[in-house]
Amino acid sequence: MKIATYNVNGVNGRLPVLLRWLNQTTPDVVCLQELKAPQEKFPEQAIADAGYQAIWHGQKSWNGVAILTRNLQIKEIGRALPGDPEDMHSRYIEAVVNGIHIGCLYLPNGNPAPGPKFDYKLQWFERLKSHAASLLAAGTPVVLTGDYNVMPTELDVYKPERWLDDALFRPETRAAFKDLVDQGWTDAIRKLYPSQKIYTFWDYFRDAYGRDAGLRIDHFLLSPQLDGRLLAAGVDRNVRGWEKTSDHAPVWIELAD
Repeated sequence: MKIATYNVNGVNGRLPVLLRWLNQTTPDVVCLQELKAPQEKFPEQAIADAGYQAIWHGQKSWNGVAILTRNLQIKEIGRALPGDPEDMHSRYIEAVVNGIHIGCLYLPNGNPAPGPKFDYKLQWFERLKSHAASLLAAGTPVVLTGDYNVMPTELDVYKPERWLDDALFRPETRAAFKDLVDQGWTDAIRKLYPSQKIYTFWDYFRDAYGRDAGLRIDHFLLSPQLDGRLLAAGVDRNVRGWEKTSDHAPVWIELAD
């Protein structure tokens, strides 16, 4: 079973890129972030024509998350992260696919930091940790994946000294991610590639992709029930080099049945 995550950075504007990638790689499950489309503008028919059914939680102009499946039934569980009924951001959607709970998330950026946006990021992280703990306690197989907007270690960022005051790399953010993982989750990429430089995002400016000046901010966290089923993981880095593409590349894992 191949599961992928992709911050598409505008599902309609990048639709040709998304469809091309789906056609080439045919993952079984795809988690998308940053749809930047209201609920009624999601390209459901084009996705269906590509062989995928979808659930999605859209939002006008920004945010938005979706889960796509190919030849697998999908049962939606929820489309908001518990803990703050006043939070209207479309940043989380959860479903059961093939016996696996899949949470697709788009964690807040948090810049500028310090400030209200950074406070919101940390509050969202606390809600995520609480929900993640409840998922672990249930004892079912879980994948929590998406754009976490966190570089967990210096290995995950090009020239880390330049990012010390950024919300994605501040000590509070990295500590929150570590607390989450320490609940009992497996960082899939780091399990298979513990010391390798791997990036999932390259800025559009200053030829970041060409210079490989990247960040690893898109992550797969696996519950203990899935740790032993992890067969492979990787980044489709070449997609970042396509015309009119997202600033993120798709990330994927393969799980044994």
